[in-house]
Amino acid sequence: MAAFTNRATISWGDTIRDSNVVTGEIVEVLSMTKNASRTTYLPGDTVTYIISIRNSGSTAFTGLTVTDDLGAYTVGDPAVTVVPLTYVDGSVQLYVNGDLISPPTVTDTDPLTVTGISVPAASNVLLIYEAVVNAYAPADLTGTILNTASVTGGGLTAALTDTAQITAAAEASLTISKSLCPETVTENGQITYTFVIQNAGNTEATSADGVVLRDTFDPILDPISVTYNGEVVSSPAFYTYDSTTGEFATVPGVITVPAATYSQDPATGVITTTPGVAVVRVTGTI
Repeated sequence: MAAFTNRATISWGDTIRDSNVVTGEIVEVLSMTKNASRTTYLPGDTVTYIISIRNSGSTAFTGLTVTDDLGAYTVGDPAVTVVPLTYVDGSVQLYVNGDLISPPTVTDTDPLTVTGISVPAASNVLLIYEAVVNAYAPADLTGTILNTASVTGGGLTAALTDTAQITAAAEASLTISKSLCPETVTENGQITYTFVIQNAGNTEATSADGVVLRDTFDPILDPISVTYNGEVVSSPAFYTYDSTTGEFATVPGVITVPAATYSQDPATGVITTTPGVAVVRVTGTI
């Protein structure tokens, strides 16, 4: 609720007189809340946002505009504004009392601006849209995306605002690549498979995560030797190998991968990820 005061004046000649002060109160019948579909994020994740606008009054509100700053923040000196979320084109949906209607107009994406929203009397409207976590999103353990939405226009005396905050997921994020050297080998020759395991997450992959590397060598290698991060390892402490089938597997938990490190360019705001790395090499005779 918002109170207001007013008074009038009357003048004649050189005389001015004030009236008494009148006080009124505006009862706010429109309210809004904003929520995210998830509480944590990883780079590249899609987040669904839901803005609920409720009209508890007896008169419809028309011509409302919803804006969302998509988590914009400043970095560097001089300050540069960066936006960690990218609106997914065409994702906006509008529901009135649970019924899907024609989507409103998106007039801008920086900030996201949606116009032409109406809320009938005694009704609830849901505005739903998606955004992708991009290269400006902090990914370390303290990373957060806090974005603010506001509703304006349509006869509102003051903007309605609400925020939604999600935090960077505290977890490892592993990928693996495999290479062969040499690519051409004679019969009874030796080849080396190199497995590079990278962790783009902000948390180390520890022995408790039970990381296992598996492969079936075809053609079969026999005998084999194995190194882990440059150190020779043995079976069965580090791996198992069946020379009749070519099936190779590391023991669960013997591979650990450090967490990634992150740096932010103060001029552009782009965050660069340097993954943690573990390397397994298997050398064998065909």
